[in-house]
Parts: sequence; C-alpha cells; structure tokens
Amino acid sequence: MKQVRVFAPASVANLAVGYDILGLALESPGDEVVVKIGTKPGLTISKITGDGGKLPYDIEKNTAGFAALQYLRSIGKDQLPIEMEIHKKMAMGTGLGSSAASAVAGVFGVNAYLGQPVGKEDLLKFCVEGEQKADGAYHADNVAPSLLGGIILIRSNETLEITQIPVPSDLYLSMVYPHIEVLTSESRAILSENVSLLNMIAQTGNIATFIAGCYESNYDKIGQSLTDVIIEPQRAHLISGFYDYKEIALNNGALGFSISGAGPSMFALCKGKDTADNILEQFAQYLEENRIKADIFTSKVNTEGAKVIG
Repeated sequence: MKQVRVFAPASVANLAVGYDILGLALESPGDEVVVKIGTKPGLTISKITGDGGKLPYDIEKNTAGFAALQYLRSIGKDQLPIEMEIHKKMAMGTGLGSSAASAVAGVFGVNAYLGQPVGKEDLLKFCVEGEQKADGAYHADNVAPSLLGGIILIRSNETLEITQIPVPSDLYLSMVYPHIEVLTSESRAILSENVSLLNMIAQTGNIATFIAGCYESNYDKIGQSLTDVIIEPQRAHLISGFYDYKEIALNNGALGFSISGAGPSMFALCKGKDTADNILEQFAQYLEENRIKADIFTSKVNTEGAKVIG
C-alpha cells in the first residue's frame, strides 16, 4: 500500500473492580497514525502533532515507534523503508490510555500497511511492549481493548491470556476529565501491597458478578457489582471532588462510578443513553458552579477497536 491511516481508541482500565485485568474501549477520543513508504531503510517518524512537543522522534524511545519496531523485527522486516506520522488526538496523562492508543496505532498501522500478515490478537504483545516504554509497567488493560475493542478480561498479564466479554447493547459511559495532573507513578506508588481477606472476598465477588452480568445483559447485576473496595479508596483523595462526582452519578441512575485507570478521568457506567446524557448535564452544572475546568462526554463501548480509516 502507498499509505494507510489508522485510528486506535481511548480506553477505560480497571472498571472499578478489575485492577490491571479489566478494560473497555471508548468510541473516542483516540490517536491516529499514518504509515507510508520511507526514504531510507528502517522505520522512521517524520511527523508528530498534538503532543505539545513532548514526544520523542527517536524510534527506540517513542511508544508508537518502539512497538511498531518490535513487530517489524519479529517478522524480519525492520529494514524496510517505512515512515510514520503520529497524530495525537487525545491529551496525555488523562487516565484514558493515551500511550496505549499510540502503541496500538503504531503496530496496527504498520501491520495494515504491510497487508495485515499478522492477525489482530497476535499484535497484542508488541503493543504492550510499546506502552511499557511510557509507564514502565507490562499490563494490557488499556492496550487490549484499544486494539481489539469491547470489554477485555486479562487472566494473566505475563502471558497475555485474554477473554472478550460480551457487551450489553444498552451500556453507555459518561466521562469526566478534570484538568488536573495525576501521575501514574504516584497513583501506583500509594497502593498498599497487602489486602485484607474480607476485601479480597468482596472484590472477587464483585468482579465475578460484573462478568456474569455482562454475559447475561443483566444491568442489575452489573450495578450491584461495581463497588471497588481496594483501589478506589486509596486513590480517591488524588482527585479533588471525587465523591461529589460519584454522588451525582449514583443519584442520577448510574450503575456505578469510579476512576478510569490511574485517573484523573472518571467514568459513570449507565444503562441507556438518556441516563448517560442526564448525568453529563449534572456534571456540567457541578463544574460550572465550582468553576472547574474539565472535558465531559458520553460514549458507547467501542466493540471494533483499532481500525483503518484511510
């Protein structure tokens, strides 16, 4: 192909009860990558937009570039003249899987440019390796849904054994991204390594019931299960007004509310677009009254994941 443009969506990791093992893809925002023939042997990055000058052009240090390079090395084509443009369509440090979307777009784009010699799921490990460049952790709860779409359960991050969970047709999200910084490194560092037996039992029951609710399209079960007794209580203080947002969401019919990934973005999981839209209106009112700068939007679960758009 002369050129291919691909899109990889943002994602919500953890889903309250599945720390590092659950994630879902959003319809938008996301990142775009353009792949075309290069002017010299090997993979190069010729253009980066939307990053405020923060991302490196060095392939070995760039999330999208490194992920794509690892893929090319694995198929013995790392000396092909390939040029990549990276267009960031989402802010970094939001808790919406920005680095994961870049890694996915890079690998998926190069694979599409080469005529898709490798299946989507087989690209996963290269995407994870790319995101690891950004945050130092080897986990797939953002990368897997961004690549494959839907709701993903990861049995093991080490072996990348995953299961795509059925997505109830009327499941929506109301998202709020307050313009504050929450460093992933700090958000991980504050977590205790020890969990009480009672909390372990409660969290296990919640995640099992959430998955059962998805398989049955049982919104009551989904709502009953979306209570995080382990991670959220340790991280909530990092986001000013967290419990205000949560109260607004739950009082207006949300199935559950929690932190997206490491934050600061938060999500309300809802049955039906009307409920999601109403919660968004309530968020908007709260933000205006308290003079808080934030981005808010609604989304269905994106069941397609990364795709070719041009």
